[in-house]
Amino acid sequence: MDRFRELQVFVKVAEEGGFAAAARALAMSPPAVTRAVSALEERLQSRLLVRTTRTVRLTESGRRLLDDGRSVLSALEEAENQARGARQVPRGHLRITAPALFGCYVVAPALGAFLQAHDEVTAETLFVDRVVNVIEEGLDVAVRIGELPDSSLSAIRVGSVCRVVAGAPAYFEAHGMPMHPSDLHAHRLINPLAFGRKVAWNFRDDGKDLLIEAPSRLSLNTNDAILELMRRGWGISRLLSYQVAPGVAQGALQTVLDAYRPPPVPVHVVHPEGRIASAKVRAFVDFMVEELRQNEILHMQG
Repeated sequence: MDRFRELQVFVKVAEEGGFAAAARALAMSPPAVTRAVSALEERLQSRLLVRTTRTVRLTESGRRLLDDGRSVLSALEEAENQARGARQVPRGHLRITAPALFGCYVVAPALGAFLQAHDEVTAETLFVDRVVNVIEEGLDVAVRIGELPDSSLSAIRVGSVCRVVAGAPAYFEAHGMPMHPSDLHAHRLINPLAFGRKVAWNFRDDGKDLLIEAPSRLSLNTNDAILELMRRGWGISRLLSYQVAPGVAQGALQTVLDAYRPPPVPVHVVHPEGRIASAKVRAFVDFMVEELRQNEILHMQG
């Protein structure tokens, strides 16, 4: 079996999460798939996969090869298409991840518009409030909110969001409006568990960092639940500006302490394939970058 075929088999095993599933996807026998991966490991003198009775897990070497291998296979396909004079039309299946509410408010509408323009592309999403390993979970594109760690992923900055304190007008009428971050000690705070098990909110006061640690009777693990309680006037919380934007626009929420906001949080579109991305990924990334850069929700710094 040639080296490219071995690489193709390995990538498919990693993406499918098992030898039997990869064999079905490649129309090969399971023993042939096993032999191909074993031959690749022997030639590289490196263990790429850890096999158990139920799962297949990538080693560190395997994760690096998966990233590079996808790029190599994509480059080969593109080179062959160019040699044949084939026009690169976006086609195939896209897998996209983003934070839950950002996916709902921003990514899903943009994805719908993209699919409307590209009939040969299908897509699925993973909208969750955790950092997803793009390589291990076989994803094509991710929207990341926050500083990015060093990685092999290609990243394009598209804007930023702010951390804001907000509540319902009815709450502020009943309990008063905080004029300084230190006033939060006297308020009913809802703690987002995504940022820790206690309220520890950072602000900027006269150019200096200010950390407010305060008690909270209620910690919630979903932003939807926090927003619902805020709308009902139960208390106030600190979320990202895009999360409260619909409520603010409707008059159901208002932000406070805006003069003390910490620096904005960057937003990036990331993908693992670099310059030689497939046509579907390249087209979607270009489309998404343009959409996000024009979206006012990523430029609300005031």
